Amino acid sequence: MLSAEGLPDRAELERFYRDHLEQQLLPFWQRAADTEYGGVYTCFSNDGSALTATDKYTWSQGRFLWLWSRIAELCRKGLISGSEQDYLEQAQKTCEFLIRHAFLPDGSTSFLLTREGQHKESIPGMGYHVSFYADCFVVLGMAEFARVSGQAKVLDEAFVLYFDIERRLREGTVRSEPYPVPEAYDAHGFSMIMLNTSQELAGAMETLGDKRFAVVRQRSEAYMEQIMGRFCDSRHLMRELVPRVGGGSEQDTMLTRHVNPGHSLECMWFVIHEAVHLQRQDVVGKAVQIIERSFDEGWDREYGGLLRYIDKDGGPPAGVPDHSRFGSLVRDTWDMKLWWPHSEALYALLLGFERTGEKRLWDNYRMLHEYVFRTFPNPDKEVGEWIQIRDRQGKPMNTVVALPVKDPYHIARNVLLIIELLGKNEA
Repeated sequence: MLSAEGLPDRAELERFYRDHLEQQLLPFWQRAADTEYGGVYTCFSNDGSALTATDKYTWSQGRFLWLWSRIAELCRKGLISGSEQDYLEQAQKTCEFLIRHAFLPDGSTSFLLTREGQHKESIPGMGYHVSFYADCFVVLGMAEFARVSGQAKVLDEAFVLYFDIERRLREGTVRSEPYPVPEAYDAHGFSMIMLNTSQELAGAMETLGDKRFAVVRQRSEAYMEQIMGRFCDSRHLMRELVPRVGGGSEQDTMLTRHVNPGHSLECMWFVIHEAVHLQRQDVVGKAVQIIERSFDEGWDREYGGLLRYIDKDGGPPAGVPDHSRFGSLVRDTWDMKLWWPHSEALYALLLGFERTGEKRLWDNYRMLHEYVFRTFPNPDKEVGEWIQIRDRQGKPMNTVVALPVKDPYHIARNVLLIIELLGKNEA
């Protein structure tokens, strides 16, 4: 992976990620695709060896739609091997499945569907719509499918859903399962998902000549400013929860003190993408500082890898405990090693290095790369993918994180983004 100067050999690194995608990741998800109804099966055991249910979480179906659409585009560009048409056909089926089955009469989406598309309660008695995150992933998937396929009419569905999400956010009526945000707090995660949703929708609309893109782009910039101004502290750490103006508490609680390094790293590459588009080098510089600080503070110096949660002053989350589901999550799972923060960190560090040339980012990337690829990929090549959920020492855990699924999104998405980043620089 190194050139003679000790810097990345881009061609070798791109080959590594292309091989990993094509040999380790995609075979698993190609087998998991539901070619009859559309979408993908995701209810697998952590090691991927057993399908536990054929239910379809809308959250994951929207993500799969984004993923299969982007893969089709990379096949078209020759950056990866495969049939663009095959990926687009499955993406088309998935998009039609969502349009036909996911939407509820009030315009939101059902959180959980059966294989055939019937609405199903994920939490008995809570109704079908329990999370605006599912709505956001449907918008993301539809926007990317429209952009890649050229089917501009799909943008109308995405556009209407997007502004309904915004309405609910303004009114304070959004629901955010599986971990609802405690009352009187503003959540970094809300602004973060809306930044990514806005920038993806705006980009697709602009590509397809939809003049409404400017409105969405303005919202994207506003979410970027909100993230950097409201949730970034003076030490370049991202606060996951901040007391809402006129409510909440500024006392030293675990909720206000905890940091999610993986969330911070993922969000900062969203911010960099937006800042580059807006030619805001000042924001790029600040985002890179947050990447550096988040990685340094989140890195487990004893066992390697990124801790799930940390205290703002380092170590386990501290402060006055909170007994909400959110608080219990932070307290009980802070030392887990999860797949998604590590895949997000791989891309964030490489992107930061690309934008600044700071060798320290590359050095951290190399350390992370070594840890990730000795820890997460499934050693059983017949199954493939990653064993996604690990304990602090890196041993597999049979537990549920967020949803009872093996998610197709973070790993493959970041591998695709890295291939694009490296391929662009070779061109």
